[in-house]
Amino acid sequence: QRRVRGTTPLGLFCVQPYTKEKQQRVHTSLQTLKKLVPTPTMDVNKRKQRTAFPPNFVHSQDSTHMLMTAIKCHQEGIPFAAVHDSFWTLPAHVGRMNDILREQFAIMYSYDVLKNLKKSFEKSCPEHSFAELPASGKLDINSVKDSDYFFS
Repeated sequence: QRRVRGTTPLGLFCVQPYTKEKQQRVHTSLQTLKKLVPTPTMDVNKRKQRTAFPPNFVHSQDSTHMLMTAIKCHQEGIPFAAVHDSFWTLPAHVGRMNDILREQFAIMYSYDVLKNLKKSFEKSCPEHSFAELPASGKLDINSVKDSDYFFS
């Protein structure tokens, strides 16, 4: 029983924190509240680990792209702000930021993300076997640099 963990393309270590919880009732003069507290043994919540992994993995990829974009903008003196998957800059810098978004995306996905993920799982859970990865397609990731609607 292990928590799902991995490393982002920037080398940031991520661990899903989901453990089994028990419900605790707190009685007040106005109401009774229910509060979830971790079990003393901190047993892994297998269902939550499984169901949370896909969105968490996608979010880690998106946030890595955002950080790579922010770093490159900073290096070029371009003001940058973001919330979740919305990125901003001043109007005079929009064109260059759009280029940076595409460049950083192409750099990030020029590596085999699924292969790296599988290696990470195999290293952290050697007692398990993992399915073979599907064959890669023929997409040239650098083609995103020419996409009109890559990011809006």
